[in-house]
Amino acid sequence: MKNINYLLFDLDGTLVDSVPDLTTSLNLLRADLDCPPLSEPQVSDMVGDGVGILVKRALGEALFRPDYIDKFMQLYGEHLLDHTRCYPGITELLNNHCSTRLAIVTNKPYKLTMKLLDGLNLIDNFKVIVGGDSYAEKKPHPLPVIKALEGLGANPQQAVMIGDHHTDLYAGRQAGTATCFCAYGMGHSDNLTTDFRAEQPIDLLHLFPGSAVD
Repeated sequence: MKNINYLLFDLDGTLVDSVPDLTTSLNLLRADLDCPPLSEPQVSDMVGDGVGILVKRALGEALFRPDYIDKFMQLYGEHLLDHTRCYPGITELLNNHCSTRLAIVTNKPYKLTMKLLDGLNLIDNFKVIVGGDSYAEKKPHPLPVIKALEGLGANPQQAVMIGDHHTDLYAGRQAGTATCFCAYGMGHSDNLTTDFRAEQPIDLLHLFPGSAVD
Protein backbone atom coordinates (compact mmCIF):
# COMPACT_ATOMS: atom_id res chain seq x y z
CA MET A 1 0.00 0.00 0.00
CA LYS A 2 1.13 3.50 -0.78
CA ASN A 3 2.63 5.68 1.95
CA ILE A 4 -0.25 8.10 2.57
CA ASN A 5 0.75 11.49 3.96
CA TYR A 6 -1.98 13.75 2.56
CA LEU A 7 -5.75 13.41 2.98
CA LEU A 8 -8.22 14.98 0.55
CA PHE A 9 -11.84 14.92 1.72
CA ASP A 10 -15.20 15.29 0.14
CA LEU A 11 -17.53 17.24 2.45
CA ASP A 12 -21.21 16.25 2.39
CA GLY A 13 -21.71 12.61 3.28
CA THR A 14 -18.04 12.22 4.18
CA LEU A 15 -17.21 14.72 6.93
CA VAL A 16 -20.67 16.14 7.65
CA ASP A 17 -24.26 14.93 7.59
CA SER A 18 -26.02 17.73 5.73
CA VAL A 19 -29.09 15.83 4.49
CA PRO A 20 -31.59 17.41 6.94
CA ASP A 21 -30.65 20.98 5.95
CA LEU A 22 -30.50 20.18 2.24
CA THR A 23 -33.94 18.61 2.54
CA THR A 24 -35.34 21.64 4.37
CA SER A 25 -34.00 24.02 1.74
CA LEU A 26 -35.17 21.99 -1.24
CA ASN A 27 -38.61 21.60 0.29
CA LEU A 28 -38.91 25.34 0.88
CA LEU A 29 -38.15 25.83 -2.81
CA ARG A 30 -40.63 23.13 -3.78
CA ALA A 31 -43.29 24.68 -1.52
CA ASP A 32 -42.90 27.98 -3.37
CA LEU A 33 -43.70 26.04 -6.53
CA ASP A 34 -46.66 24.19 -4.98
CA CYS A 35 -44.81 20.85 -5.01
CA PRO A 36 -45.08 18.25 -2.23
CA PRO A 37 -42.06 17.76 0.06
CA LEU A 38 -39.26 15.29 -0.52
CA SER A 39 -38.07 12.85 2.13
CA GLU A 40 -34.51 12.86 3.45
CA PRO A 41 -33.72 9.52 1.73
CA GLN A 42 -34.92 10.97 -1.56
CA VAL A 43 -32.70 14.02 -1.17
CA SER A 44 -29.76 11.87 -0.11
CA ASP A 45 -29.97 10.03 -3.42
CA MET A 46 -29.81 13.33 -5.33
CA VAL A 47 -26.62 14.71 -3.79
CA GLY A 48 -23.08 14.50 -5.15
CA ASP A 49 -22.94 16.07 -8.60
CA GLY A 50 -23.12 19.78 -7.78
CA VAL A 51 -25.85 22.23 -6.89
CA GLY A 52 -27.28 22.66 -10.39
CA ILE A 53 -27.91 18.96 -10.86
CA LEU A 54 -29.25 18.69 -7.30
CA VAL A 55 -31.89 21.37 -7.95
CA LYS A 56 -32.74 19.86 -11.33
CA ARG A 57 -33.23 16.43 -9.76
CA ALA A 58 -35.33 17.90 -6.95
CA LEU A 59 -37.66 19.77 -9.30
CA GLY A 60 -37.63 17.57 -12.37
CA GLU A 61 -36.77 18.56 -15.93
CA ALA A 62 -40.22 19.98 -16.68
CA LEU A 63 -40.26 22.40 -13.73
CA PHE A 64 -36.59 23.32 -13.50
CA ARG A 65 -35.37 26.80 -14.43
CA PRO A 66 -31.78 28.05 -14.02
CA ASP A 67 -32.85 30.90 -11.72
CA TYR A 68 -34.13 28.33 -9.21
CA ILE A 69 -30.49 27.46 -8.50
CA ASP A 70 -29.92 30.95 -7.08
CA LYS A 71 -33.13 30.72 -5.08
CA PHE A 72 -32.06 27.40 -3.62
CA MET A 73 -28.62 28.75 -2.73
CA GLN A 74 -30.27 31.65 -0.90
CA LEU A 75 -32.52 29.28 1.04
CA TYR A 76 -29.73 26.84 1.78
CA GLY A 77 -27.45 29.64 2.89
CA GLU A 78 -30.07 30.49 5.51
CA HIS A 79 -30.44 26.91 6.76
CA LEU A 80 -27.16 25.07 6.13
CA LEU A 81 -26.20 25.16 9.81
CA ASP A 82 -29.58 24.33 11.33
CA HIS A 83 -28.81 20.64 11.84
CA THR A 84 -25.62 19.85 9.89
CA ARG A 85 -22.91 18.39 12.10
CA CYS A 86 -19.72 16.38 11.72
CA TYR A 87 -20.13 12.64 11.79
CA PRO A 88 -18.90 10.95 15.00
CA GLY A 89 -15.12 10.78 15.17
CA ILE A 90 -14.50 13.27 12.36
CA THR A 91 -13.38 16.17 14.57
CA GLU A 92 -10.91 13.86 16.31
CA LEU A 93 -9.69 12.56 12.96
CA LEU A 94 -9.02 16.07 11.66
CA ASN A 95 -7.33 17.16 14.87
CA ASN A 96 -4.98 14.16 14.62
CA HIS A 97 -3.57 15.52 11.37
CA CYS A 98 -1.68 18.71 10.58
CA SER A 99 -3.70 21.15 8.51
CA THR A 100 -0.80 21.43 6.06
CA ARG A 101 -1.61 17.88 4.93
CA LEU A 102 -5.39 18.19 4.62
CA ALA A 103 -7.68 19.48 1.87
CA ILE A 104 -11.38 19.69 1.07
CA VAL A 105 -12.43 18.87 -2.49
CA THR A 106 -16.20 19.23 -2.74
CA ASN A 107 -18.78 19.87 -5.44
CA LYS A 108 -20.61 22.23 -3.05
CA PRO A 109 -20.24 25.87 -4.15
CA TYR A 110 -17.19 27.49 -2.57
CA LYS A 111 -19.10 30.26 -0.79
CA LEU A 112 -21.46 27.79 0.90
CA THR A 113 -18.55 25.48 1.68
CA MET A 114 -16.70 28.24 3.51
CA LYS A 115 -19.80 29.32 5.41
CA LEU A 116 -20.42 25.74 6.53
CA LEU A 117 -16.82 25.10 7.57
CA ASP A 118 -16.70 28.43 9.40
CA GLY A 119 -19.93 27.64 11.25
CA LEU A 120 -18.53 24.28 12.34
CA ASN A 121 -15.13 25.79 13.26
CA LEU A 122 -13.33 23.61 10.71
CA ILE A 123 -11.70 26.12 8.35
CA ASP A 124 -8.36 26.07 10.16
CA ASN A 125 -8.13 22.29 9.78
CA PHE A 126 -7.45 22.57 6.04
CA LYS A 127 -4.66 24.15 4.04
CA VAL A 128 -6.62 23.88 0.78
CA ILE A 129 -10.38 24.17 0.20
CA VAL A 130 -11.73 23.56 -3.30
CA GLY A 131 -15.40 24.12 -4.11
CA GLY A 132 -17.48 22.93 -7.01
CA ASP A 133 -17.17 26.32 -8.71
CA SER A 134 -13.51 26.94 -7.88
CA TYR A 135 -12.33 25.73 -11.29
CA ALA A 136 -13.76 25.10 -14.74
CA GLU A 137 -14.41 21.45 -13.89
CA LYS A 138 -15.83 19.66 -10.86
CA LYS A 139 -15.59 16.03 -9.75
CA PRO A 140 -15.61 13.43 -11.34
CA HIS A 141 -13.13 15.41 -13.43
CA PRO A 142 -9.68 15.15 -11.83
CA LEU A 143 -8.89 18.89 -12.11
CA PRO A 144 -10.11 19.86 -8.59
CA VAL A 145 -8.06 17.05 -7.05
CA ILE A 146 -5.00 17.99 -9.11
CA LYS A 147 -5.33 21.61 -7.98
CA ALA A 148 -5.70 20.55 -4.35
CA LEU A 149 -2.56 18.43 -4.62
CA GLU A 150 -0.70 21.40 -6.07
CA GLY A 151 -1.89 23.57 -3.19
CA LEU A 152 -0.69 21.00 -0.68
CA GLY A 153 2.61 20.49 -2.48
CA ALA A 154 1.79 16.79 -2.55
CA ASN A 155 2.68 14.02 -4.95
CA PRO A 156 -0.43 12.04 -5.96
CA GLN A 157 1.21 8.83 -4.78
CA GLN A 158 1.35 10.30 -1.27
CA ALA A 159 -2.35 11.19 -1.14
CA VAL A 160 -5.80 9.64 -0.81
CA MET A 161 -9.13 11.02 -1.99
CA ILE A 162 -11.77 10.18 0.61
CA GLY A 163 -15.45 10.38 -0.30
CA ASP A 164 -18.88 8.78 -0.32
CA HIS A 165 -19.65 9.14 -4.01
CA HIS A 166 -18.34 7.67 -7.25
CA THR A 167 -17.47 11.21 -8.37
CA ASP A 168 -14.83 11.33 -5.60
CA LEU A 169 -13.43 7.97 -6.58
CA TYR A 170 -13.23 8.72 -10.30
CA ALA A 171 -11.61 12.11 -9.64
CA GLY A 172 -9.03 10.66 -7.27
CA ARG A 173 -8.25 7.70 -9.51
CA GLN A 174 -7.73 9.91 -12.57
CA ALA A 175 -5.55 12.31 -10.56
CA GLY A 176 -3.34 9.42 -9.46
CA THR A 177 -4.23 9.28 -5.75
CA ALA A 178 -5.35 6.36 -3.66
CA THR A 179 -9.09 6.27 -3.01
CA CYS A 180 -11.23 5.58 0.06
CA PHE A 181 -14.96 4.94 -0.20
CA CYS A 182 -17.15 6.06 2.72
CA ALA A 183 -20.02 3.57 2.61
CA TYR A 184 -21.90 5.39 5.39
CA GLY A 185 -22.52 8.47 3.25
CA MET A 186 -25.08 9.50 0.65
CA GLY A 187 -23.59 8.21 -2.57
CA HIS A 188 -22.48 4.95 -4.12
CA SER A 189 -19.19 3.60 -5.41
CA ASP A 190 -20.38 2.66 -8.91
CA ASN A 191 -18.77 -0.71 -8.08
CA LEU A 192 -15.30 0.78 -8.31
CA THR A 193 -12.47 -0.99 -6.52
CA THR A 194 -10.89 1.30 -3.93
CA ASP A 195 -7.74 1.18 -1.81
CA PHE A 196 -9.62 1.78 1.43
CA ARG A 197 -13.21 1.47 2.63
CA ALA A 198 -14.89 3.00 5.69
CA GLU A 199 -18.17 1.39 6.71
CA GLN A 200 -18.61 3.93 9.52
CA PRO A 201 -17.05 7.37 10.09
CA ILE A 202 -15.04 6.03 13.02
CA ASP A 203 -13.28 3.66 10.60
CA LEU A 204 -11.41 6.64 9.15
CA LEU A 205 -9.67 7.09 12.50
CA HIS A 206 -8.29 3.57 12.23
CA LEU A 207 -7.41 3.79 8.54
CA PHE A 208 -5.67 7.18 8.85
CA PRO A 209 -4.79 7.64 12.55
CA GLY A 210 -2.35 10.52 12.09
CA SER A 211 -0.10 12.02 14.71
CA ALA A 212 -0.68 15.82 14.52
CA VAL A 213 3.05 16.19 13.85
CA ASP A 214 4.13 17.91 10.64
